[in-house]
Amino acid sequence: MPKRSMPKYFKNTRMQQLFSDLGIEVTKENTDKIDETIHEMLSVDYPNGAAAWKMVRRKLDGDDPEGFKRRLKIALDRIDL
Repeated sequence: MPKRSMPKYFKNTRMQQLFSDLGIEVTKENTDKIDETIHEMLSVDYPNGAAAWKMVRRKLDGDDPEGFKRRLKIALDRIDL
């Protein structure tokens, strides 16, 4: 699979802060794995970045943003970044 450019929602300040909070460094080499993991975790068709970003915002603005962050960190820790 050819490498795609970084998803637009990864460039959002809020998303960059989320990655920083989780201690995740996003690079050209791991962008696709991170994006696929987020889509899978949120049950969003890959590579629909707009839908993924909408779900991430919904989770961050929802009742349990810290729980979402914990689950995302666990999911991202399971992949080889």
